[in-house]
Parts: sequence; C-alpha cells; structure tokens
Amino acid sequence: MIPYTVNIKLAARTLTGTVNLQNKTAVDWGWQGLIAQGCHSSILIIDPKTAQTIQVLERHKANVVKVKWSRENYHHSLSSPYSLRLASADAAGKIIVWDVVSGMAHCEIQEHSKPIQDMDWLWNQDASRDLLLAVHPPNYIVLWNGDTGTKLWKKSYAENILSFSFDPFDPSNLALLTSEGIVFITDFSPSKAPGSGGKKVYIASPHSSPAHSKPAAVQPTGAKKALNKVKVLITNEKPTAEAVTLNDCLQLSYLPSKRNHMLLLYPREILILDLELSQTVGVVAIERSGVPFIQVIPCAQRDVLYCLHENGCITLRVCRSTTPLAEETAADPEQSVQELVYDLRSQCDAIRVTKTVRPYRAVVCPVNENRAALVVSDGRVMLWELKAHISKASANFSSGLSPLYSPINFCGIPLNRSQKRIPDLSLNTMIGHTLISGVDPPWPAAGQQEVQLKFLLTGLLSGLPLPPFSLRMCPPLTTKNINHYQPLLAVGTSNGSVLVYNLTSGLLHKELSVHSCEVRGIEWVSLTSFLSFATSAPNNMGLVRNELQHVDLRTGRCFAFRGERGNDEPAIEMIKVSHLKQYLVVVFRDKPLELWDVRTGTLLREMAKNFPTVTALEWSPSHNLKSLKKKQMAAREAMARQTTLSDAEQSSVESSVISLLQDAESKAEMSQGISAREHFVFTDTDGQVYHITVEGNTVKDGARIPPDGSMGSIACIAWKGDTLVLGDVDGNLNFWDLKARLSRGIPTHRGWVKKIRFAPGKGNQKLLVMYTDGAEVWDTKEVQMVSSIRVGRNVSYRILDIDWCTSDKVVLASDDGCVRVLEMAMKSASYRMDEQDLTDPVWCPYLLLPRAALTLKAFLLLQPWSGTFTMDISQVDIKSVLQDPELSLLQRCLLVSRLFGDESDLQFWTVAAHYLQSFSQARQLSVPTPDGQPQTEGSQSTPQSHLDICHDLLCESSFFQRFQLERVHLQEVKRSSYEHTKKCADQLLLLGQTDRAVQLLLETSADNPSYYCDSLKACLVTTIPSSGPSQSTIKLVATNMIASGKLAEGVQLLCLIDKAADACRYLQTYGEWNRAAWLAKVRLNPAEASDVLKRWAEHLCSPQVNQKSKAILVLLSLGCFHKVGEMLHSMRHFDRAALFIEACLKYGVMELIGAAFADYARILRSIGLREGAALWASRAGGAGKELLEELFQGDGGGSDHTPAEEEAEANLGTTE
Repeated sequence: MIPYTVNIKLAARTLTGTVNLQNKTAVDWGWQGLIAQGCHSSILIIDPKTAQTIQVLERHKANVVKVKWSRENYHHSLSSPYSLRLASADAAGKIIVWDVVSGMAHCEIQEHSKPIQDMDWLWNQDASRDLLLAVHPPNYIVLWNGDTGTKLWKKSYAENILSFSFDPFDPSNLALLTSEGIVFITDFSPSKAPGSGGKKVYIASPHSSPAHSKPAAVQPTGAKKALNKVKVLITNEKPTAEAVTLNDCLQLSYLPSKRNHMLLLYPREILILDLELSQTVGVVAIERSGVPFIQVIPCAQRDVLYCLHENGCITLRVCRSTTPLAEETAADPEQSVQELVYDLRSQCDAIRVTKTVRPYRAVVCPVNENRAALVVSDGRVMLWELKAHISKASANFSSGLSPLYSPINFCGIPLNRSQKRIPDLSLNTMIGHTLISGVDPPWPAAGQQEVQLKFLLTGLLSGLPLPPFSLRMCPPLTTKNINHYQPLLAVGTSNGSVLVYNLTSGLLHKELSVHSCEVRGIEWVSLTSFLSFATSAPNNMGLVRNELQHVDLRTGRCFAFRGERGNDEPAIEMIKVSHLKQYLVVVFRDKPLELWDVRTGTLLREMAKNFPTVTALEWSPSHNLKSLKKKQMAAREAMARQTTLSDAEQSSVESSVISLLQDAESKAEMSQGISAREHFVFTDTDGQVYHITVEGNTVKDGARIPPDGSMGSIACIAWKGDTLVLGDVDGNLNFWDLKARLSRGIPTHRGWVKKIRFAPGKGNQKLLVMYTDGAEVWDTKEVQMVSSIRVGRNVSYRILDIDWCTSDKVVLASDDGCVRVLEMAMKSASYRMDEQDLTDPVWCPYLLLPRAALTLKAFLLLQPWSGTFTMDISQVDIKSVLQDPELSLLQRCLLVSRLFGDESDLQFWTVAAHYLQSFSQARQLSVPTPDGQPQTEGSQSTPQSHLDICHDLLCESSFFQRFQLERVHLQEVKRSSYEHTKKCADQLLLLGQTDRAVQLLLETSADNPSYYCDSLKACLVTTIPSSGPSQSTIKLVATNMIASGKLAEGVQLLCLIDKAADACRYLQTYGEWNRAAWLAKVRLNPAEASDVLKRWAEHLCSPQVNQKSKAILVLLSLGCFHKVGEMLHSMRHFDRAALFIEACLKYGVMELIGAAFADYARILRSIGLREGAALWASRAGGAGKELLEELFQGDGGGSDHTPAEEEAEANLGTTE
C-alpha cells in the first residue's frame, strides 16, 4: 500500500509572510468558527482548531484594512443555508463580499477611494441578513446591501469618523467615535438614514487624573481621589483646545454583557461608562511600570475583558462580584459598592517585541469566548485557549481576590451524577456569573468548585520571513518516484535559513538553519537533498566568505560541500547541477569555474586562470539512464547517418555547430557504466557559446559558436529536448531549434532577462521567463507568448524569483513577502476549498453543501429512532458527550448550536432551557396552574440559577430588580453634578426607593433655579403614603403632564401612587417600549408585568418593527410556551418548533401541536432521513397520517428518492 496518496494536481495557493501595517485592524473571528486575516492584499482564512490556512482570497489590489464575517443570527434552512460570507475592505475604498468556500466575490462595492475606517454587519437579521454598514472617510456612513452591492442610504457628519459600535441590546442605537468625541445615534434603521445629527458628547482626556496611583485594594483613598477626578470625563460642552489634542481614545465598544454600558480604551486605562448617566462607573488602570493597552475585547457571556498589551500579552479581567464576604461587611458596611472592579485573573506569555515584530490585534471566539488569537506583525498567529483548573481553597487568599466558582449547569441544565461533560466548553461553563448581593448567597452552592484560569498556547501559524527569497522546486514527478513523491518547495531566506514547504497542504515541512547570511540559490540533488549557497558582504578587497552546504532533508544533516574552501575568495555567482544529478558547476564572479562530482563530493577540475568569464551556463538534458542501454544501437546508426548527411551541408557555421552539439548528445547516450557522460554550454562576456563534455573525471572541450550579432550580453540559457533558448540583458530571446538547425531572435522590450526555465514533463516545451518588472510564459514550439504578468499593470508586487512547480503551475516569490503558486495564465485567484488536501480534518459545517449541513445537524440533534446515538466525528470529547444517553434534548440542542456557531439557535435554546427548567420546577412545587398563568414569585426556582444579566430584560424580575438597584447605588456614589443627582433621584423614584430619593432631592443648593421645585417634590414624596384622596389628584395631574408632553415627569408621579401599570401603558402608547418593559420588570407584580411584556412582544412582531426573534424570547421568559410553539411553526422554523415542542412535552408544560411535527417530518424526508421522518410523522397524530402513508408507499418503490437522499441515508448508517 502506498503510504500516502500523491496529489499530482497541486492547488493554486499563496504562502504568506509578514503583515503590512495597514493590515493591523484586518482580522476577525466569526460565528462560523474561522478566523479571517488580511495580509497585504490577500485574505487568509484560518481554522483555529487545527491551525491551518484553509483558503487565501485574492482580488483586492490595495492592502486589506478590515475584514468582517457576517453574523449567523437567523434561522437556517435550505432556503437560507449555512454559508461562509465575509466582507473585506481595502485601502483604496473597495469593499468585497466573498463566498469563501468557492473563493468567488458576491459583489464589489466602491464609494470613495480612501481607506475604509470601519465596517460591520447589522446583528439584527430578522428583516434582512445582508446589511453592511461602512465608514467611508472622512465623515460618511453608508449602509450597503452586501448581497447585491446596492447603496441603501448615506449620511454625513460634522467630524471625521474613526470607528463605530452597535448597541448589542438595541439595533436602533449606534455610537460613532469621532476625532473630537462620541456621537450617539438612537434612530438607526435599515430603511432610512438617521434623521438627526445624533447626540454629541466630548471626552476630556483622562490624563488629568492621577489614575496611575496605587491599586484600589491597598489605598482606597488614592483610588477614590482618582475616581473623583475621572468623574468629569464626559461633557456636553466642547472642551478647551489643549484637552482636545490629548484625545487619544483607542477604542470604543458597548459592553455586550450589560445593557447601556460602554467602555473607552486609553493606552493606560479602560473606562467603563454608564450611558444613562454618561458617567464613569469603573476604571481599569495600569500602574506606571505596567505595559500599555492596545485593544480590549469585552465578552457577552460573562462580564469579562480580554485586554491586549503592547508586549503581546493578553490579560483576562473578570468583574468582581458585589456579594461581600462576611468579614468584609462587618468591617465597613459602606464599602460595599464603590465602583466596578475588574480583577486580573489570568495572563498569557508576552512575545519578544523588536523593531519589526510587534503585536497587532487579538480576536476572541464569539461562540464560546474562551479562545483568543493574536496576530503578530511578522505573520505569526498565536492561538491561546483559556483553561479552568480546580484550585485549592487556600491558594487565592494570599492574592486578596475573591475566588471564582464553576457553574453547576452544563448547557443550561444542572448536571446529573453520571453525565459526561465537556470541560472548558465555553466561558459560561467555566466560571459562574457575577454574583449580586441580595439575590445570590455569598457562599458557593453544593457542587460548585473553585477554579483558576490559565492560558494555554494550542496553535501557532507562522508565515514566511521578510523577503528577498530564492526559490527552487524539487525534481519533478515521474513514473518512477510516484510512490514516494512529495511536492517540496525550498525557499531560501535573507537570514540564512531554508524553509521547505509541502505544496500539497501548503504547510511548512521543515525549517533548516543552514547559512549565516542571505541564501542566494538552491539546487536539488535528489528528492530529499539539496545544495544551497550564500555569500557574505564583501570586504574592502571585494572578497567574501562563500558557504556551499549540502543538506539531507530526511535527517537534517548539513555539511560544507567544498570543505575548507570558501574564505576570502570572489563571490559565487551560481551553481548548476547536471540533469542526472552527477556533476555540479560552481561559477564565481572573478575566478574560473569549478567542477565537482556530487555523488562523491570531490573536485573534478578547477579551470585554468585564462578560462573565459562565464555569464550564463546550462547543462544539456541527457536522457534517463534506464533508456541509455536500450537506445545504444539506434543511436549509433542515427549518428552514422547524421554525420554523412551533415558533411554535405557545411554552408553555415551555425548548422555545423548544432550538429556537433547533437553529436555530443548522442555520445552521452551511448556511454556505459554508472558514470554517464553529460555536457554543458556556457557563454562568455563576448557572447561566444562554448560546449564542454564531462565523463567520469575527464573534461573535454568541445566546439565554440561565435556570438550572434543581434544579441547583447547573454544573461541566461535554458535547454530542453531540441530547443535551446538564450536571453540577454536587453530583453531579447533567441530560440534555437537544434533539429531543424534554425535560430530565431525575438525582442521582448522588457529589459534584462533575469532567469529562464523550461517546464517539467516530457514534450512540454513551455518556458518561464523572469524580468525585473514581471514574468512571462512562452511556448517555444510555436515561439509565442502564452501569458504575462507585469508590475503596476496587473499586479501590485515585484517578482523576486520564479520556478515551475508542476508541468502547468508556476511559483513566484514577490516583494510583498508572499510565495504564490499560480496557474500558467498567472492570474492570481482564490482556490475552491473543497479541492484542497488538508493534513488535518477541519470541523466546519459551513464548508458543506447546504443540504449536507442540515442533514448533519438533524442527525446530531436526534436519532430517537434507534434508541442509541451513533456518531462518526473525529472530535473525541464532543463525540462521547453527544453519545451520552444522559444528555437531555435541550442540552443537545444547545451543544449542536454551539458546534454549528448558530447565533440565533444558541440564544433561543439558552433562554428556552432556562425557563423550561424553572417553570417545570415551579409546577412541581406549586399546585399545577393552567397554562400561561404567571407563577407566584415564591415558587420561583432556587436563586442559584437565574439567567445572566447579559440577557437583560429576559432575566427573572427579582434578579433584574436587584441589578438595577445596585446600578443606581453605583451611579449615586459616582455622581458629580446636579444633572447626575437629578437622574439618580428619578431612577430611585421609579424603583420605589423613596427615602433615598428624598435625600437626593434635598441636596439641591439654594442658588439652583430648580431648588424650589425639588424641595416641593421632596415634600410630596414623603407625604403621599399618608393620605388617600390625594391619589386621584396626583393621577389627574400626571395624566395632564403626559398629555402636554412631559412624559417622564408624569410617569414618575404615577409610580409614586403605585400606578406603575398605568405608567407602563402610557410609555407604550408614546412608543417608549424598552422603558415600559424595564419599569414593568422592576415595579409590577408578575401578572401585570406579564401583560405589559405580552403587549411588547406583539409590538415586536408587527411588520414595521419586525423583531420576531426577540418577541419569541420575551414570550419564553413569560412561560407562554404554547404561543412560542405556534409562532415558530408559523414562521416556518419547523425544526426548531418540533424540537421545542418535544422538549416542552418532556417537561410537561404544554400540549402537542401536531402540524409542527408533521412539517418537521417533511423536512427530514427532503434531506434523506426517512426513519426520522417516519418517527416524527407517527408522533404528529392526525396531521402526520397522510405523510406516513406516503412514506410507506415510497418504501416499496423508492419513487420519491433522489440519489442524494439514498447516499445520505447510506452514510448515516442508522442502527435499527
């Protein structure tokens, strides 16, 4: 058996090297599980699990400055399949949307010709999945349809826009970071451009604050002082001139883990802002000796920040829980909540930063948020994974940090004793949520383990070093070496090492440190060994140190081929190995050439001092040794005939010389024994052609051909079969046909011919020519050009070296640090991913055909027809968990949506799993209530499992309320102006904290214009509880206020008299839907709140809002499971509907909706899972009867089957 199959057709590919400064921000990790990274004008697609480059996209002409994967926040089906879609933008203002699998561009977008500053896909994909927002310099934002390339709208702003950030909780909010401050847009919509110019706020520089004081734990006083200074950070007035110049804000991002929070990044601090107050509520500062930040990535699953520092170190900071430890509260009850603190929990190793090597960007996996990738300027990509270790309890006390605990839940549901789990599946399965005082107990629950986090380097991709390169492909594939052939390309680099790449996989096969200076040339002497030479810089006499090394790839053994020679002599110009790999010629600059025997490593001849200076040299292509003996007799006869004929036509010198050459060639064929006779030709400075024969250790001088007058100084020679080609320094090519004895000169007008090489393969007469400004492929049979590539015309890079890698593919090294394998037409093109040979299998459902991906998903989700789960996936840990009979349906759905990187599935199943758990628990605890009735608060499940705050309004009311109280308390500590105090008092009134609100109202100073008003308000608030009749008056006043446009004030008054339900209704009437939902969560009893939220869900479903997916999540949180099932079915999300109804039936919280099961069965039948279809149809009751009959009729004839279905079924190998 052949150890590995040989792929004779190599895929076109690009080996990339160092990254350009403009590519710094061009990297993105998508929900699809792949990383896209810009490298000069190409885009690499990297699979982080196996650390392989699986695609290189080439179409941009300028450097790529941004790449963004499209979001997967929609329901996937055959009509909207899993597909890899990527948008990339370059420095010339062009945006390309790619279909990554085929390497084709969907559409190209061009507005201006300046570099795109920022772009992103809209995350809310209910209405359309194709919308892409881009910042076109200096001050335009444009919304594009990324599928068709049409412009939907364009809007300009007063200042230059640097970047933007979408609010992850509300698709209509957008923040722009401009050169002067921040612009908040609250009316963002796909249908029309924002009407207003947005709300501008200015950032005063934080450098005025001594935030570099000691860390808070040691000196609370210093930190408090620092924070008092930072309070005045965000102002609505334009700051003074010197403050503006200091605005070095590096980044602005909304926090995806809690609503209305934003972070601003400065080199030495991260500020966390609460946007309701426009107030800093937390600072992460670096002490003076610390390493400054470059970038920060906030996470959604937990309140965690990944920070990248200038030394390439990634640090992980976790928000400190507010549940005080028992001993702390005793000491200082006031100290409970002062600010948000992010504790450093883990950091990875730094890299060695030099002038050319510095960290550029980090990205974090959006699905699991426990893996990070760092892009370094030298082209390396380092893949770090976060691991949780169970730690000993005493370990943490010394550091002064409160311990982190692992959650009990796995995929949303508490683990059973015997159940298998995947360790470190995602961030929220590694560390529990931030605890909040009042809801969570300050001590860990049973089964929670204390964990410590560590970074582990799990993958490293390295690129080529800096150019220049010299290339040489190993000897070509033949029928003899086909069983062990590897297409290896040797790349000599400027630092003296030789990199050997396997071109089948595109991976580095070996890196050998061979020389101490730049490698000038490489020649292979067998399939597994090569000679390479390097020359040091010349000394004052023009002499250098020559290094000629023989390297054996299998062992890595490397020795100096010329022994002790090499010090203080003229530089080696070139080395040439004969066709049978027997002899080697070494040509020097000002010294006669040397002839060596490669097999014995001995010097055969050092030419005499009067030997002519060599400008170009080539060995004659002798025939293979095997055929020498066979052709002996034929060659003798042919030679006899040839000489008698040629005597008659001695007319021109040239023809006689050609006959001599032929003579020599046929003699070489006759030679007996192991040492075949070979010969080479070379030219001297006058253009005279010499011919020399080597046999064993004898060297014979042959004939000389006088120079051709039309040619300049000959720069290179190539010889194959009966064709000899000469190229000169003026760009002329001279084709000699040795059989027909013709010579033909062609001027190419492209300057110096640097190198010419014939393509491998019998009878393949293609020729590759390299010039200073590009390259050409010629057909020497027809003597015409096949293809051409020229700097500035069709490519932006300069070519440094060329070679053939197969009979129809060329390889070019270019000055942008890349090595490209191209078709003969030399058009740089992306390759199709499915044509590639990867060394490691890649798990990415997006690479499959749409139908196959959905079949795989259905197959993983449910195999209830067989009772057991069978799987053939190479990932062992996930495989064993998916086969685990203990894994419940909900956990399986969650796990598969993680595996598929399906954003909308993941959100749906997370919320569904949580509320199905809690409502079914409540049901067991209390008397069963009719469906849809709200539960009493007391019967809510254990406090340990509430949804994390990143789900915002979907969380339990009790938890949401506590969170809002904490937040107001924090705002209160931080407030610095009357404005802030007023906002805090308003919030406290809405939350029902009247005593605290009164205190704040009474703080208003007497010279404030609203002093009188605030004092009266304080009196009103304190007297309300005592009198009954005042309520009707207040209600009347409130209604009038709302009618006259003072909505907020009217709502406050209604909340004072406990008419919050009316307040919510008014808010909803006036379109303040989010505010109404917030108020309902914090003030109303469950029944009233449920009414308000149901109205909100209806509003979300309306065609002008079109956020049905959000509505479904809201209904889930209310326990309206039947309605959710019906909605999913009406939206044609049949697979999700059927699985959800199945889960509800298991928990006993809902009756069957048969139609959904029947429709799911139809889908399964269409993708070839017939047993599954039969099972679901049989469970659908009446609705599935018809389908069942069809299925069983079909079983007889198999008429409704396509071959694909048969194949899918065969592959699934279901067990009965």
